[in-house]
Amino acid sequence: MDSNQAKTVADFLIADFENEVQATLRVIESVPTGHLDYRPDSKSKTGLGLIRHIALEDEWLLNSIAKGEFAPPPDDSDACGIMTPADASARYKEKVPAALNRVRALSGEKLANVLDVLGMIQAPAVNLLAMAVKHSVHHRGQLSTYLRPMGGQVPGIYGPSADTQ
Repeated sequence: MDSNQAKTVADFLIADFENEVQATLRVIESVPTGHLDYRPDSKSKTGLGLIRHIALEDEWLLNSIAKGEFAPPPDDSDACGIMTPADASARYKEKVPAALNRVRALSGEKLANVLDVLGMIQAPAVNLLAMAVKHSVHHRGQLSTYLRPMGGQVPGIYGPSADTQ
């Protein structure tokens, strides 16, 4: 992929991610605070762990792409300061749009550069942007399946849900 193609694809992916942000915030904000320890299986993250993961890693992925290098991912333990869905929502609203703007400012050449993700994946930055969109949507979907067992309601994501009709 040449630099012009990389910039065109990145512009599309950034717009796509921006559209996903509102749905992600609706899901995070629908998490009941009384059941943050819910997990469907012992291998799964808790509700709180998952909202932390989404809030911190979406920002981390985007900022890493913008920097052109990946440091270890953020600590999503209690030390991160996110203790409620409202904390996660506030951080997401502040940090993710700013990180998207950093990626938006990249040149086509930088978007076409191959980056190394902690020795696990080597791909052009624009491909990693596509992965960041998928990562966010994947974990938001995972969190949305937690909502009813936690006593909450599923918000509309790509249209109304059974709880919002």
